[in-house]
Amino acid sequence: MGNDHSGLLPLSLKRPNSTPHRLMPPRHPNTPSISSPSYNNLSGNKSIAKESNGCQKEWPCDGSSPPPSPAQPIVPYVLLPSPTAGFVSATVLERYTTESDFAYALFLHNYPQYLTTWHVDSLRRSEYGRLASDETYVDYMGGALYPASLISAHADFLQTAVLGNTHSESPSSKLSAALTATARAAVLSFFNAPTGSTVIFTPNATAALKLVGEAFPFTPGAAFILPEDAHNSVQGIREFAKAKGAPVVYLSSPPQGGVRVKEAFTLIEKHRPSAGTPRAFRIYWSIKHHKYKAAHTVLAHAARLGFTTLLDAAALAPTTPIDLTKTPVDAVAVSFYKMFGFPTGIGALVLAPGIGAWLRDKRPWFAGGTVAAVQVPGTVVHRKSAIDEAFEDGTLNYALLPAVTNGLRLLSAYLPALPLRIAALSASCARLLEDIRWPRSGVIAVRVLSRIPGASPESGEEVQGAGGVVSCLMFDEKGCPIPLSKVAAHAAANGIALRTGCMCNPGGAAALLSLDSPMSVIDQGESNRRPTLRSHQEVSGSEFGIVRISFGLASCWMDVWRVRCWVVDALNEQWTNSPREPVFSADQTNGHPALNAVVGGRVI
Repeated sequence: MGNDHSGLLPLSLKRPNSTPHRLMPPRHPNTPSISSPSYNNLSGNKSIAKESNGCQKEWPCDGSSPPPSPAQPIVPYVLLPSPTAGFVSATVLERYTTESDFAYALFLHNYPQYLTTWHVDSLRRSEYGRLASDETYVDYMGGALYPASLISAHADFLQTAVLGNTHSESPSSKLSAALTATARAAVLSFFNAPTGSTVIFTPNATAALKLVGEAFPFTPGAAFILPEDAHNSVQGIREFAKAKGAPVVYLSSPPQGGVRVKEAFTLIEKHRPSAGTPRAFRIYWSIKHHKYKAAHTVLAHAARLGFTTLLDAAALAPTTPIDLTKTPVDAVAVSFYKMFGFPTGIGALVLAPGIGAWLRDKRPWFAGGTVAAVQVPGTVVHRKSAIDEAFEDGTLNYALLPAVTNGLRLLSAYLPALPLRIAALSASCARLLEDIRWPRSGVIAVRVLSRIPGASPESGEEVQGAGGVVSCLMFDEKGCPIPLSKVAAHAAANGIALRTGCMCNPGGAAALLSLDSPMSVIDQGESNRRPTLRSHQEVSGSEFGIVRISFGLASCWMDVWRVRCWVVDALNEQWTNSPREPVFSADQTNGHPALNAVVGGRVI
C-alpha cells in the first residue's frame, strides 16, 4: 500500500456519473447477520452520535441501524466491506437524518479506500472496548494503547512460566534466554533487516540513540548533521559531537516540517566524508511526522556519500512499514510502547551488519553483562564478542520481552492498512476543524499548521507523505490564540486525551509557528537574559507550542468526530472548563488507596 495517498484526495459529490451505492448488501430477512457492528462504533455495546443541537443519542451496536424516522428513512451503516462502498451520491447522503450520520457518509464518499481497512475496525471493537463512550484518545504519538489480548496472554504466560536471569545456566535462565532470542528474531523479521543485523534491547528509543551517540567516533572533520525538527533525544547527540570537536550542521525545516530535499542534498555534499573519515548523519520526523519518502531520499543520498546514517523511528514505526533491506540506514531506534502500548520500558536499536562491531570498542564505559573479563585493580577490559551482549548494560527486562514478540505479531497483521487509514482520518480531522467558525463573528476557530495528507507540496518540493498528526492552534472570537493551558484543561475536562506544548521538539514547534529568529534569545552567552522558554515567549510575543492530535492503530472515525464536536462545544462554552466526573468508577478503584487518592479520597 506504501505511502502514496494520492487516491485519498476528496471526490466531488457532483460527479455526473456517480450512482447510488447500497451501503448494506441485500440479504433475506430471515438470514442471520454475519457482520460486526457499525464501523464508527465506540465499543461492543453502544454507538453514539451527536445531534446538531449538541445532544447525544444512543443505539445498540448489534448490527442494527438507528431507529428510522417515519419521514426520512435512514440508510443502514456498512455491514460488509466493499472497496466501492464509499461511492455514494448526494441523493443517498440526503437520506441521513443526524449530523454524524451525514458526516460519516460524506467521509466514506471522500475516502472510499478507508473501507478496505474494515478489519482494523474489528480490532477496535474486540481489543479496545475499554475506550468508554466519554473517553477519546488522540495521543498516539505520546504512546499507543495496548490491545486487551496482549495483556491477558502475557499475564497467563507469567502465571505458568518460571523465568530466571539470563546471565545464568539454570533451566529458568535458559528459558528466558530462549524467549529473548525469539524476541530478537521477531524484531529482525518485523523490519525485514538484512542478514547479519543485530538487535540491542534498550529501555526506550532515547537510550538506543544515546548508545550510538556516545560510541560514535566524532572528530573535528566528522560533521553531525540533523534536521531542525528532530526530537530532543536526537538533539542531545550534539553534546557528544561538540565534546569531540565535531561540527554540528542543521537542515532547516519548512513551515510545515520535514526537510527541503534540495537544500539537504547541498549541505550533505558540502560536508561529505573524506576517505577514511567517519561522519554521522541523523534524521527524524516528530510533530509534523512527515515521512517516509523524503527521509528515504535524503538518507539514500547521505549513504551514497559515505555517511553513517541513524533513523529515529519511534514515531514512524507504529504506523508505517519499514523495510530495512530497502532503507539505506545503519541504525534504527524504536520504542515498543509507541508501537503497541505494552510493554513500556523496552526499546531497541537495530544495527546494520558490521556497524555493531565497529562501534563496540568505542564505547566510553562498560557495565555488568557487557564484559567477559575486567582487571581490578588495573586497566584491562575484555568486552563480550556478541554485539548484543556488548551493548546491553545490566540485566534485560526478561519478564516482559515475550510480550514484544506477541505485540509485533499483532501489529504486523494490521500495519499494511494503517498508512492509508490514518491518512484518511487525519485529513478528515484537519478539514473538519478548519471548517469550524465562531457563530456570531465567523472568525476561524482552528488553524491547522501541519500539512494535510493529500495537500499540494511547497513549490519545488517533493510530495511527502504525512503521518496521523494534526498540529493546530485554537483561536477566540477576536482571532487571538487560546492559551494552551486552557485548551489542555478543557480537553481533559471533556474526556479528550491530546497533547499541548512543544512535545520535546523545540525546532519542530518553531518551524510550525514561524518562530525561527526568536530562538536566538535562548543563548547562554547573554548575561541580561536567562535562557528560558519564558524569555523566548517574551521576545516572540506568543506562546511556544501547539495542540497535537494524533491517530494510531486503534483510531476510528468516531474519534475524529468527537474531537470536532468537542471544539464546537468549547466555542459554545467560550472555552470555559465544564465539570467532569473523575475517570475512576467504584468497581475500577475497588478500594485501592492509590486510586482512591487520585479521585480525591472518595470512591464513586
